[in-house]
Amino acid sequence: MSPKVAVAILNFNGKDYLDRFMPSVIDFSPEADIWVIDNASTDGSVDFLKKNFLDVKIITLEENLGYAGGYQAGLAQIDADYYVLLNSDVEVTEGWLQPMISLLEADETIAACQPKILSWHLRDTFEYAGAAGGFIDILGYPFCRGRVFETLEKDSGQYNDQLEVFWATGACLFIRSTAFNEAGGLDATFFAHMEEIDLCWRLKMAGYSVYYQGESVVYHVGGGTLDSSNAYKTYLNFRNSIVLLLKNDVSRSLWWKIPVRFSIDFLILLRFLVSGKADHAKAISNAHVFIVRNFSKYRPAQPKKALKMLTGAYKGIAPLAYLAGNKVYSKLRGRIQ
Repeated sequence: MSPKVAVAILNFNGKDYLDRFMPSVIDFSPEADIWVIDNASTDGSVDFLKKNFLDVKIITLEENLGYAGGYQAGLAQIDADYYVLLNSDVEVTEGWLQPMISLLEADETIAACQPKILSWHLRDTFEYAGAAGGFIDILGYPFCRGRVFETLEKDSGQYNDQLEVFWATGACLFIRSTAFNEAGGLDATFFAHMEEIDLCWRLKMAGYSVYYQGESVVYHVGGGTLDSSNAYKTYLNFRNSIVLLLKNDVSRSLWWKIPVRFSIDFLILLRFLVSGKADHAKAISNAHVFIVRNFSKYRPAQPKKALKMLTGAYKGIAPLAYLAGNKVYSKLRGRIQ
């Protein structure tokens, strides 16, 4: 029997994106059930779906629970072998599902995977959120093949491969439902940003692997909920990436990692100040205050595998390598586990 696949789109006031991209999801996903989990939208999204897309199943939540909480509440109501967590601002392409599901079906130790993520605006360029698969450095800074911090690569077929990575993007995340539930799903305390990295880290510590499959391609607008100019996004990114370390890194080296991490973040804070972005500088400061106040809350109770033992971990400090001119994946891959 064919596996049950559920494409689950989390929506918050994204009616315009649903109007633009839902047709491609429906047209190119005949083997899947299409669900929209609505995070208490106020823009008429639910009525719009009911009127225009009769075959789409809808779950309505009474409040905005963020990315992690919204998916946790919604997926609990969906019966499927595989979940596809798809952002509302993603355009899928013909045949996008088959390579991904085939990869998961071929190896039950693969818990999650992602396709190639290209920019909807610049269709020959990788998109920031996920690109060609995610990695992480020893201080919790994430980066991707095709996107190292602010540098985006053109897609010339260099990543038309299949590769084990550290994390798969939440913009288009394929995940085995049994593994998702076994790992406890997404951590709702993240609210938004990097909760998928936390989930992938936990999956890898449980013995699963996470993959990138370049045979499938989607196009992502990016910033559909919080764009890069939003200081709250800066706060979540800096706060959550340190929470990742506190929750999951048990290498007994946090005594030096956290101070070094704070120091590098402070340099980024100064850069924001110099560039006139005081609100973003304050966001980093607020993230650090949160970490100091909640440090003990996020430490793991049980021993787990050290970060350096997990495939996809970069054995260095990515921001420093980036400042030294190593701005593309090919310059970093020599130090990736």
